[in-house]
Amino acid sequence: MPDQPEQQAPPVQRLRVRYAKRGRLRFTSHRDFSRAFERALVRAGIPMAYSSGFNPHPRISYAGASPTGAASEAEYLEIGLAETVDPPRLTEDLDPALPDGLDVLAVVEAVTGSLADRLEASRWQIDLPLGDDAVAAAVEAFLVQSSVSVERMTKKGLRSFDCREAVLALDVTANDAGSRLVVLLRHTVPAVRPDDVVAGLRGLGGLEGSDPPLLTRLEQGPLDESTGAIGDPLSG
Repeated sequence: MPDQPEQQAPPVQRLRVRYAKRGRLRFTSHRDFSRAFERALVRAGIPMAYSSGFNPHPRISYAGASPTGAASEAEYLEIGLAETVDPPRLTEDLDPALPDGLDVLAVVEAVTGSLADRLEASRWQIDLPLGDDAVAAAVEAFLVQSSVSVERMTKKGLRSFDCREAVLALDVTANDAGSRLVVLLRHTVPAVRPDDVVAGLRGLGGLEGSDPPLLTRLEQGPLDESTGAIGDPLSG
């Protein structure tokens, strides 16, 4: 009988981290980010707790990761530690160990409950190289629909789903590069992404194909249904 793997002690502390993906690092996939983050933990000397089993891995829980190609000011994860660490110290030690463009913004001790359950909605900024009149017409057509079907390639093949129900608010303004959309998305299953909303707008509004939009997640967290405000998922 093979030897049983050593059982690891449970974490003595859990910390929740808010980080940003900026500039060219928006093209970092979730897998690439997780590798970079684990290497940064080692370089920074963070006392990680590890899972049990034949292949122990650091206790990291990722929640609500943005799609590849999107920038973000509001990405979240939780780590389990083998020793107690002052949260500001973790920020000071970890941020310089990460590549430029991956930036630690806040670290707090985990409160009760699941971090993922606190990420109910996201607010996104979408920059399009198109005139605001054409985009505004597409937005108007989108908002009066009860459902808007779009297709996206997934791990299980091409999938069709409704992108309209998840959109709680959608506004358009002009900017120097064309148009800027700000969209409030409820987190649903399947998840509706901002590029799905752009696909729905193009299908309804007859928008011409153009360069890919620049997507930036501005915030995500618990949703106030009455006001549309997004709260801080790191608060108690």
